[in-house]
Amino acid sequence: MADQDIKQIVKDKYGKAAMKVVSGGEASCCSGSACCDDESGHPITSNLYTESETATLPAEAVAASLGCGNPTALAELKAGETVLDLGSGGGIDVLLSARRVGPTGKAYGLDMTDEMLALARGNQRKANVDNVEFLKGEIEAIPLPDNSVDVIISNCVINLSADKDRVFAEAFRVLRPGGRLAVSDVVVRGEVPSAIRRSVELWIG
Repeated sequence: MADQDIKQIVKDKYGKAAMKVVSGGEASCCSGSACCDDESGHPITSNLYTESETATLPAEAVAASLGCGNPTALAELKAGETVLDLGSGGGIDVLLSARRVGPTGKAYGLDMTDEMLALARGNQRKANVDNVEFLKGEIEAIPLPDNSVDVIISNCVINLSADKDRVFAEAFRVLRPGGRLAVSDVVVRGEVPSAIRRSVELWIG
C-alpha cells in the first residue's frame, strides 16, 4: 500500500475519533475489543495522567487522548521553553506542556486532521491557555523553521508514519542544539504475523 493511502486511512480514522468526542463519546483507536488491553485486560491507555493533571483540562481533551503514555512526564519541561507535540490530537499533551513552560514559554501542537485541530483549538479556548498554537501539517514535514524548539514530544503517533526516518530527520532539524526528544510509542518486539502486518486497521489500532 502506498504511503499516501496509509496517510489517508490514518487521517480518516482519527477524524472520526475526534467527531465521536465532539458528539459526547470517547475516542478509540481500536477496531477490536482486545487490541488496547494489557495482559490483565485493562486498557493500556488508562491512568496515564494524574488526577491533578486532568483536573485542569477540558473533559474533551481527556476523552480524545489516544496515546500510550505520558511524554510530558518524561520531558522535564522548564519555564520558558518551546515545546512541539508531533501528532497533537485533541491537545492534552500540548495543554499540559503549556502550563509547565509557563507564560514565557510556548507549546505547539502539530496535527494533519482538521477535525482534531478543531477539537484541540476548542479545548485550548475552554482551558483558557494563551501560550499554545496548533498547526496543520504532517510530522514528516514539520511547518517550523530550523532550530526553533527546545523539546519535541509525541504520544503514540510516530508508529503511524510510513516514513519514520523522515519524521526523525525533521525532528532533528527543528530542534535547537542540545534539544530533547521525549516519545511514548509502540514498538515491535519479536515477529508480527503477516496477517496483522497486512491489516491497516490493526496497524492504526
